[in-house]
Amino acid sequence: MVLVTVAAGTAVSLAVGWLFGRRLAAAAVWAAQARERERTLEKGRRDLVAWVSHDLRTPLTGLRAMAEALEDKVVHDPATVAEYHRRIRVESDRMARLVDDLFELSRINAGALRLSPSTVPLGDVVSDAVAATAPIADTRRIRVVAAESTWPAVRASEPELTRVVANLLLNAVRYTPEDGTVWVSGGNDRDGAWLAVADTCGGIPEADLPRVFDVAFRGERARTPGGADGAVGGLGLAIVRGLVEAHGGRVDAHNIPNGCRFVVHLPAVP
Repeated sequence: MVLVTVAAGTAVSLAVGWLFGRRLAAAAVWAAQARERERTLEKGRRDLVAWVSHDLRTPLTGLRAMAEALEDKVVHDPATVAEYHRRIRVESDRMARLVDDLFELSRINAGALRLSPSTVPLGDVVSDAVAATAPIADTRRIRVVAAESTWPAVRASEPELTRVVANLLLNAVRYTPEDGTVWVSGGNDRDGAWLAVADTCGGIPEADLPRVFDVAFRGERARTPGGADGAVGGLGLAIVRGLVEAHGGRVDAHNIPNGCRFVVHLPAVP
């Protein structure tokens, strides 16, 4: 009887030890993953600060130089003065958009978005976004073509969905060479509704595809930079992903011949 009791106690001890060991190992793995996530987040914060500092310093330097030139009467002929005024407005607007993007991204990361979902005709959103993008596309002779098809309705917050489509279009226009074309299409599949924006940017290296939605990621070395005013590179695609995921959807990027294609998947209206 004593031997049986001892054996049973030993078995229980071994089982408890095994279970404790597994939990300890799992805790160690979780801690390692948490440290890696923290390192990744910290690197992202450093990259974002460096990126924003660069993108603010460059236009500020130009703005100061132009303001001083106007103040000191270094430029005085009407045409040059008018051009300086135009460039000051353009750079000021670009910095304002950057600040707006930072604010939007901070709301997304803090979980502070206040969505007001309703039934939204996707075709109307696309039409508005194409019209808003047209002035920028026209300066580089880029055609933005929306497919003539039956657009689905989605359950979404219209202002945020409009920003998703506009950011994707601006990103495509930015990287499409002059005289190129950007295509917008949409429809339904078994998973819900989808919207796609395709361009002729030359493609993205496969290793970079998973990173295109990261904050401050830029792929100029792999794509044809357009340099269009109002471009949203760096934060625009990160905002797209955040807004789409807040709607319970997802966004993917794929290479196609001579370009790439961004596809947004959203829940369709039942």
